Amino acid sequence: MAITTNDLRNGITLALDGNLFQVVDFQHVKPGKGHAFVRTTLRNVRSGAVLERTFRAGEKVEQARMSKRQMQYLYRDGEDYVFMDTSSYEQLPVSGQTLATAANFLVEGSEVVLQMHGDEIIGVDLPAAVELAITQTDPGVQGDRVSGARKPATLETGFQVQVPLFVNPGDRIKVDTRSGEYLSRA
Repeated sequence: MAITTNDLRNGITLALDGNLFQVVDFQHVKPGKGHAFVRTTLRNVRSGAVLERTFRAGEKVEQARMSKRQMQYLYRDGEDYVFMDTSSYEQLPVSGQTLATAANFLVEGSEVVLQMHGDEIIGVDLPAAVELAITQTDPGVQGDRVSGARKPATLETGFQVQVPLFVNPGDRIKVDTRSGEYLSRA
């Protein structure tokens, strides 16, 4: 599907030069002299490489056809993560490289939405925040009440996050999936 550069938005996936690129940032520029143009920052969906590209205003670009499938994360198999389609019960392995940082927030049995281009899985949509249990952290000590002080904690997925001093092992916390930061106790 062809769209013009005037229709670009963050998150749109484009098919350029045989690759898939997601728009990270764009800026419409109208200089005093000359023609208007659109300056974009694009991320290669497959390799993760980021590049800057400039288009003429109104230039046609090809938008990639994307579909989304509701899946359930089952288990990890070596470097791959195995997901099951909740409607057809079909199981699909997804490489850790494709999941990138989303793998830090996946717990067995959790529901996610996989982004697909044809039969190829190119990304995952996580909720804004997830609840995870803390498996290891130093216990809070009576009197440690410094405002804003943090300590490292390891989550059930193996991901490390900075938490307030009052959080103990076994507690469940909410973590922001975009930044990887502690939000609150669950």
